[in-house]
Amino acid sequence: MKLSIIIPTYNEEEYLPILLKSIKSQKFKDYEIIVADANSCDNTLKIAESYGCNIVEGGLPGIGRNNGAKVAKGEILLFLDSDLELTEDYLENTIDEFDRDNLDIGITQINPLSEKTRDKILHDLANWFMIAFEKIKPHGAGCYGIIARKELHEKYHGFDERLTFGEDTDYIERLAKNNKFKVLRNPIINVSTRRLEEEGLGKLLRQYGKSTLNDFRGIRTNADELEYGFEHGAKDSLEKEDLLAKIKKISENHSIVNESINVNNENNEKNQTNTSEWETLKLENSLEKSKNLPTIVKNDKKTIFYSICGEGMGHAVRSAVILEELTKEKNKDKYEIYIFSSDRAYEYLKDKFDNVFEIGGFNTVYENNAVKNKRTLLNAIKATPNNLKENYGILYKKAREHKPNIIISDFENYSNVLSKIINVPLISLDNIHMITQTMIDYPPKHRQDMLAAKGVIRSYILRPKRYILTSFFFPEIKNQEKAIIYPPVIRDKIRNLKTSYQDYILVYQTSSSNTQLIKTLKKSDEKFIIYGFNKEGKDGNLTFRKFNEDKIYNDMSNAKAVITNGGFTLITEAIYLKKPIYTIPAKGNFEQLLNGFYIDKLGYGEMHEKINITTLKLFLDKLSKYQDNLKNVKNNDNKKIIQELEKSIEIYSKEY
Repeated sequence: MKLSIIIPTYNEEEYLPILLKSIKSQKFKDYEIIVADANSCDNTLKIAESYGCNIVEGGLPGIGRNNGAKVAKGEILLFLDSDLELTEDYLENTIDEFDRDNLDIGITQINPLSEKTRDKILHDLANWFMIAFEKIKPHGAGCYGIIARKELHEKYHGFDERLTFGEDTDYIERLAKNNKFKVLRNPIINVSTRRLEEEGLGKLLRQYGKSTLNDFRGIRTNADELEYGFEHGAKDSLEKEDLLAKIKKISENHSIVNESINVNNENNEKNQTNTSEWETLKLENSLEKSKNLPTIVKNDKKTIFYSICGEGMGHAVRSAVILEELTKEKNKDKYEIYIFSSDRAYEYLKDKFDNVFEIGGFNTVYENNAVKNKRTLLNAIKATPNNLKENYGILYKKAREHKPNIIISDFENYSNVLSKIINVPLISLDNIHMITQTMIDYPPKHRQDMLAAKGVIRSYILRPKRYILTSFFFPEIKNQEKAIIYPPVIRDKIRNLKTSYQDYILVYQTSSSNTQLIKTLKKSDEKFIIYGFNKEGKDGNLTFRKFNEDKIYNDMSNAKAVITNGGFTLITEAIYLKKPIYTIPAKGNFEQLLNGFYIDKLGYGEMHEKINITTLKLFLDKLSKYQDNLKNVKNNDNKKIIQELEKSIEIYSKEY
């Protein structure tokens, strides 16, 4: 026989007929159906008998599936939950793809038995998540069509019956570790949304969010921790309480095993046999002996993972200043630092520091000084699976090798994910969280842009232990116990420059597609030195230069004014050097708009949505006024923010 279909049940008279009918309607017929029932008290057994199912004793889902597999005659096992419905040609498509790709274990994609847009989006996300991680950390969204070769099931002793939650994910991970796994692309299975309706979206997201996070950290989650029940449609409360009591008893009997798994998940494969009382006693004895092991000597040297957003150069430039302090000779016995970034930031940092590793990142797409959201999103979606795979391989493996005590992120989101996976505290050090952590002012017509920016920022960095903010403006902080603001981080080379005002204007662009800017500057009688178009040469009153750190320092220190998008680093360095600023924020970039808004508000220059020759001339007429305002700005060194970071490292670092 080719296929054995195994279905655990408990009081499934409402859903089981739908599944069995869909199985019987398949063109593929070389199968048997095994129902593992956990003493249902409704018509579940009668329904199973009427469809000619082989019925065996069940229990918790893992027990039921294993009992079904013991009597299975098929060379391939297909595990289904009872509230599913097979789509047309599901079995044929599943077997064809499984055999064609010579797989050992697989899982099918899911579609909700619901017309709600919310449900379709959630299930599409689940499919995306499974596919994105299939080669990184094989994972299932539930027991929605897990297919495995019977000999492999037996080799790995089936489902872990000690687990009261996530036994399906554990099963996939163990069998896929050294065997060929895939999320099948052709077969789709329809799934009930009953648990979503019963539990509510919030509770379900918390349950699966916590269990998924624990899975990535190598920890198995107990059903009691999640308030997760297995029963559906019990006749009355007594039956419900009876089932919960059984589950609780099983959980208590195996609590020592679950503790052992959580203490050292790397030894998980050694504990895959079904746990008898004798094995439980052996584990208890082993844990008792472990109390007498030598105490690990505490190492005061902190291992730091410092991760930096790779878009543009600003994050890298500011972070390099921090890293230069942390890596000084006086700190060599205090910190061991590993640096992660992408694109130009990686190229910049690798020449300055040791232990710099390249990871993937996202880049905003600009066209004519406007953010192209659709193209940015499309590029991000295309890059995500590969980035996840490569970044997981770099960050996670380095974390296992070096065991970081703390992770510091300058708005780099993969380090945020790593922090949650390995349960290591995160410190956020950037200017962007001014948008989420302070009571900012902004132009009222840009409220929607502000809300969109907040959503993106919060998704990038989730619940760090500390927000260390850098800014040239100082609004009220929402939570002073969580966040603190310091003046901008300024490079020594900038701080050592002497300011003069020569007869040219420095222009810096992050988008080389801003052709309108060039056309406008050509209309002016002024001279301009332009960076950001990645070319050298002269064109009338325009001098183009490729990025060069030393040249741009000199050009900025002697310029009489600066024209820029609204990037934080260049703006703050211009303020430090007392240079009036004409800023044209990229359309759709709220961070740049906010910087420009405060430049205008504080009297350091002007913000304009588009550059034109009239506003440029008016700006130049007011240069002396703006220069006088800038002279009142007190310049600071970087000592206080470094002290704050070092203090936070000591407070929040994880001890091993």
